[in-house]
Amino acid sequence: MNDETNNTTEKSFLQKIGRAFSSNPTSSGEVTDMLRSAENESIIDTSALQIMEGALRVSDLQAREIMIPRSRMNVIEEDFSLEQILDLVILSQHSRFPVVGESADDVQGILLAKELLPLLLSGKESFDLKSLLRPATIIPESKRLNILLQEFREHRYHMAIVVDEYGGVSGLLTIEDVLEEIVGEIEDETDEHEPEQIRGNGDNRYLVEGITEISAFNEFFDVGLPDDEFDTVGGLVSHAFGRLPQINESTSIENFDFKVTAGDNRKINQLEVTKNGL
Repeated sequence: MNDETNNTTEKSFLQKIGRAFSSNPTSSGEVTDMLRSAENESIIDTSALQIMEGALRVSDLQAREIMIPRSRMNVIEEDFSLEQILDLVILSQHSRFPVVGESADDVQGILLAKELLPLLLSGKESFDLKSLLRPATIIPESKRLNILLQEFREHRYHMAIVVDEYGGVSGLLTIEDVLEEIVGEIEDETDEHEPEQIRGNGDNRYLVEGITEISAFNEFFDVGLPDDEFDTVGGLVSHAFGRLPQINESTSIENFDFKVTAGDNRKINQLEVTKNGL
């Protein structure tokens, strides 16, 4: 390739950049438009565009928008035995767990699953949960994700507990949750795909997980069940009973019949739902 060809290629590339960034952006939306123009001009590829758009999106999001809600948190109670803790660690396959005291709002600290490994050698007689806890990082629901990501990096912690304006626990966030907003879903070889929370069961019946958000239930069925007091379908149904129901007990809320099909002494795990009036 001669010098004249090189000059032509260089000018063409500079012209593409000039066309894509011909004016100074005044909003994140305009930056996004410019990035998409750059992709159209083949200045950046699609994967780079997606990461850049994700980074811009994170700067506009708050913790409350992507946190794992309180109803779906896997927590360890301070009086759990070692066997109970190990069962939860194995079942959830998570690496970090909030440890709570008298209530879910009483966060004592964070337990790293790897801290349990030495007990395999020393025996459970030496188990002292409080001695293994690390301080919990508490953030408000309004925390900007870009600022949180920076703090994750600077202070080298990986989990934050999200609280509302009254100091009650709303949910939690991990560094992986924030990064997934930028680069997309991150899975490893141990991840299993979770079943759909609402799935058909024939004859106008549906199986609904107790942790299903009421907003997701309303969207699926195009209805308006109240979600001002409770976040999950399980919580709403328990309230309708006025207590924690037993397996096979049923109740009706508006145009739906709810039958408890799975649960334990703390919560409803699954319901069979029939929509009436069709």
